[in-house]
Amino acid sequence: MAEQPQDVVFLLVENFSHMAFACALEPLRIANLNAERELYRWRIAAEGGVEQRCSNGTITRADMDLADMPEAMIFVVAGLNAKKHATPAIKTWLRRHARLGSGRIGAICCGSYVIAEAGLMEGRSCALHWGYHDAFMEDHPEVDLDPSVFVIDGRYVSSSGGAAATDLMLRLIEDAHGAELSRRVAESLVYTSARAEGEGQRFSANSRIGIRNHRLAKAVELIESELDEPLRTADIAQRVGLSPRQLERLFGRYLNCSPKKYRMEMRLNRARELLRQTDMSVINVALACGFSSPSHFSKCYRTRFGSTPYQRGAV
Repeated sequence: MAEQPQDVVFLLVENFSHMAFACALEPLRIANLNAERELYRWRIAAEGGVEQRCSNGTITRADMDLADMPEAMIFVVAGLNAKKHATPAIKTWLRRHARLGSGRIGAICCGSYVIAEAGLMEGRSCALHWGYHDAFMEDHPEVDLDPSVFVIDGRYVSSSGGAAATDLMLRLIEDAHGAELSRRVAESLVYTSARAEGEGQRFSANSRIGIRNHRLAKAVELIESELDEPLRTADIAQRVGLSPRQLERLFGRYLNCSPKKYRMEMRLNRARELLRQTDMSVINVALACGFSSPSHFSKCYRTRFGSTPYQRGAV
């Protein structure tokens, strides 16, 4: 008896990432093409059941609304302002699927944010586009946010943004139908270096700041990972095995600033992202970014960006 195709539903959330959606769907189409039979069949869901607009402004037609709950693997595809667009209807649909369905629940790009808003990620690991990590960690400290390109945690699977959706799909195709088919799909996509679970989303500090000094890179990573901690230059220097003077020289030579100034820049950038992505109060944003005084935070923010943190429309 022929194997039944795997049913897949893509739930498109307003402002979803068009690229991430395509990177998730196309491997399934090409798997069917290479296998010369229907391994996967899919439908597109959207609240209202008619269409959904993505972040680049184009419209994708839907096949179904949220009244249906097919027995299928579902993928939530989200993007900009995912928390805002996680509507009550979407969250209810996801909870029903988690309770009554048996298929896997997946997330593409910022889909994990929507699933977490539905209360389904507590105690689980997930991947999410790195640009939303700060906001997500503030909103969902109960979730183990993994910086990898994709994560498989039992029934729940998730990928970060863009091409990471292809990495996840290639892995799922391999698990279901073997490494040879997964390889052929990757080649058809001209995808020559599929990434494994556990690989990071971002370039190393060496690559991002364009230097090869491992101690400076380690100092940069330390600053970026502990923005809410009261780190002094002497503390950073000690932890990377340098004197404060040596660390100052490295920052001046390669980054044209002091460690203190670099850290302030990172803290303010993080604050701007939290103001953009969450409804956190200015006081809580200040505390999350290591500022003990809201007035000092507001002054530094205005100097850097030309507007106060209270002017959210201007961030």
